[in-house]
Amino acid sequence: MSSYLFRIARWAFRRRRLVLAVWVIVVVAMIAVAGASGGKTNDSFTIPGTESQRVTDLLKVKLPALSGAQTTVVFAVPNGTKVTDPGPKAGIEQAVANLGKVPGVALSADPFQAGPISQNGQVALGNLQWSQQPPDIKDSALNDVKSAVAPARAAGVQVEYNGSVYPGWRVVPSELPELVGLVIAFFILLITFGSLVAAGLPIMTAIIGVITTVMAVTALAAVMTIASTSTTVAIMLGLSCGIDYGLFIIHRHRDGLLRGMPPEEAVGVAAGTAGSSVVFAACTVMIALCGLAVVGIPFLTIMGVAAAGAVFLAMLISLTLIPAMLGFAGDKLKNFSRFPFGKEHSERVAHQTVEAPETAAGWRWARFVVHHRIPVLLAGVALLLLLASPALKIQTGLPGASSNPKSDTSRKAYDLTTANFGPGFNGALLVVADGVSSQQQVSQIAAGLAKQPGVAVSTPAALNGSTAVIKVIPTTGPSDPATATLVHHLRDNRTAIAAGSGANVLIGGVTASNIDVSSKLNSALPVFLIVVVGLAFILLTFAFRTIWVPIKSIIGFLLSVAAALGAQVALFQWGWGEKIFSITKSETISFLPIIMIAIIFGLSSDYEIFVVSRIKEDFTKNGNAVEAVRRGAGTASRVVTAAALIMFSIFVAFIVSPTPTIKAIGFSFAAGVFLDAFVVRLTLVPAVMALAKSGFWYHPQWYSKYVPDPDIEGEKLQEQLAHGGVEVTPTRGNGSAPGN
Repeated sequence: MSSYLFRIARWAFRRRRLVLAVWVIVVVAMIAVAGASGGKTNDSFTIPGTESQRVTDLLKVKLPALSGAQTTVVFAVPNGTKVTDPGPKAGIEQAVANLGKVPGVALSADPFQAGPISQNGQVALGNLQWSQQPPDIKDSALNDVKSAVAPARAAGVQVEYNGSVYPGWRVVPSELPELVGLVIAFFILLITFGSLVAAGLPIMTAIIGVITTVMAVTALAAVMTIASTSTTVAIMLGLSCGIDYGLFIIHRHRDGLLRGMPPEEAVGVAAGTAGSSVVFAACTVMIALCGLAVVGIPFLTIMGVAAAGAVFLAMLISLTLIPAMLGFAGDKLKNFSRFPFGKEHSERVAHQTVEAPETAAGWRWARFVVHHRIPVLLAGVALLLLLASPALKIQTGLPGASSNPKSDTSRKAYDLTTANFGPGFNGALLVVADGVSSQQQVSQIAAGLAKQPGVAVSTPAALNGSTAVIKVIPTTGPSDPATATLVHHLRDNRTAIAAGSGANVLIGGVTASNIDVSSKLNSALPVFLIVVVGLAFILLTFAFRTIWVPIKSIIGFLLSVAAALGAQVALFQWGWGEKIFSITKSETISFLPIIMIAIIFGLSSDYEIFVVSRIKEDFTKNGNAVEAVRRGAGTASRVVTAAALIMFSIFVAFIVSPTPTIKAIGFSFAAGVFLDAFVVRLTLVPAVMALAKSGFWYHPQWYSKYVPDPDIEGEKLQEQLAHGGVEVTPTRGNGSAPGN
C-alpha cells in the first residue's frame, strides 16, 4: 500500500493545478445542487416495525385527520385574572378561530369547549391537529400560527407552544462552535509546526471537505428525511478528521523536508507512511459509522452514512489535495513564523524534530511511562473505572421540552402544563381500538384504560367506522420511567382492556414512539457492538499482523468510552453540570451510547494506529521492543497530542449550543477523545507494550504466508527508495517539478 500511496501523492504533487481545479469544481457543483434542491433537515424520527409506527400507519388510512403532527397551544393569564374573563376569553376564541384557518391545520380545538382549563382558571390548553407530518409542515405555516394568536396576546394572554411541531421547533444550526473550534485548532497547529503555512493548510482542506459534505447532506434532505443531528455529527467529524489527517501527513512531510529530502520525495514518503495510517484509521471510523445500519432505525443509519461520507472525503483530500497544496507550498514549510510564539519557539520545534527529539516533552513522558509501567497501568485503569461507574445507573430516553432552555417556548409550555394540570398532559398516549362496532364499546375500552395504574384521564377522541382513538393522559411525564412502564403494561394487558369487544388495541403517539426508539436502541446495542468490534478486529489484525494490537485497542476503547459515558451521566443525567453547562438534568439521549461507540471507537483506532505504527516502525528497524516503545511513543506523542487537542476543541465547542442534545453529544465526544488519547493511547498502550516486549508482535507462521502485508509502517517503501526501486524526479529549489 505504501508504494501506491507514494505514487498517488507524487502524481498529485506534479499535477497540483489539475487536482486543485477538480476539487474546486466539486465544491462549486455541490453548492449549486444543494441550493437548487431546497432540502432541509428535520427531527422527525420513524421506527419501522414498532407498535407506535403501526399506529401512525393505521391512522393514515382510517383517520387521516389524526395521523399528522400536533401542536399544544398553552394560554395563560396573570394572577388575579382568569381565562374565562371577557377580555382574555374573547382574545383566545379569536385566536382559536384564526388558527383553524392556517394552511395545513385540520382541527383547531377550542379550550372552552374541548380542552381542559386549570382549576384556578389561569391556564387553558388548545390543540392543533395538522394534516401533515412534521417534516412536511412549512415554516410559513408556523409563522402564520404566531400571527394567528395575536388577538390573545393583545388581550394580555401569554401564549406558548409545545408538541411534535410548533413555531421554532426546527433546530437552526449555529456556526459559532465550528468557528471556535477552528480558531483553537489553528493555534494548536501553529504551536505544533511553528509555521503559518503548515498550520493553515490542514484547516483549509478540512473546510473544503466539510462544505462538500454539508452541501451533499442538504441536497439529499430534499428527497429523504435527515435529522439535523446528522449534519452536526458530520461537521464534527469532517472538521476533526480532516484537520487530523492533514496534520499527520504534513507533519511527516515537514519532517522529511527538515531532514533534507526534496519536496516531491518528502510528500511521497509522508503519504506512504503516515498516509497508510490515515487509510486504515479512516476505514476503521467508516466501518464503525456504517455499522449504525444494524440498529434498523433510519435516522441513525443516515446519520452514520453522512458522517462516514465526511470521513471518506477527509481521507480522500488528505491523499490528493494535501500533496497538491504541498506542491504549491514547496520549501515554504521549512520557514518559521515569528507570530505569535516567536522564531525561537519555531526553531526549538525543528531542533526537537530533527536533531534532539529526546528533549521533547513527549519523549520524557514516554520514558516515564515505560520506566514505571506497572504503577502507571494500574493507576490509569483505576481512573477510567472510577469515571465509568456512573454509567451503571444510566437511564436512556429522548429528551423533550423539559430539558430545553427555560427561555424556549416549549419549556415554558411544559412548565405551565405541569404546574396546572400535571406532567402527563405533556405526553398523551394515543390508544387505537381497531374493530369496534359501537360507541358503547369505545366507552367501555376507555373506562378500562382509566382503571389502569398510572392513568390519570382516558377520553374517547374520535370514531370512524370500526376504528376509534382514545386519548390517555398518564400521571407521569413523557420522560419519566413510570410512563414507559405504563406503555408496556397497557400493551401486555391489551386483551383485558379490550373488554371482550374483539378490538385490536394498539398504543401509539409521540411519547410511545420515543419509548419505542429507546427500547429498540437498547436491544440493538449488543449486536452493534459485536459487528463493529468484529470488523475492526479483522482490519487492525490485517494492518499490524498480530492479534494483540486489536485486542489491546478494543479493551482500551471500552475503558475510555465507558469513562466518557459515566462522566456524561454524572453531569447531564444526575445534574452535576447544571450550572456549568446551563442545562436541566434529564435522561441520557437514547442514541448517544450507540453513536459514542461508533465514533469514539473509530477515533480511538486512529490514535492507536498512529502510535503503534511508529512503535512498530522503530521495532522493525532496531529489534529492541522496549526501546521501540520509548522512541515510537515519544515520536508519535507530539502529533497525536495536537490531533487529540484539535478533536477535543472542536467537540467541546459544541457545548455552547443552546440545544441540550448537541451539548450532551459535544461533551461526550470531547471527554471520550481526551481520555482515549491521553490516558489510553499515550499512557496505557506504551505501558502494556513495554510489559509485553517482543512477544507483543508474535503471529503464527501461516499468517505471514497467507495474509498480505499492507506495510503500514512503510518499511518496503523505504527499502525501494534505498535501492532505487521507486523513481523520484529531481525537484527545483522552489519545490516545483520540471515542466510545471
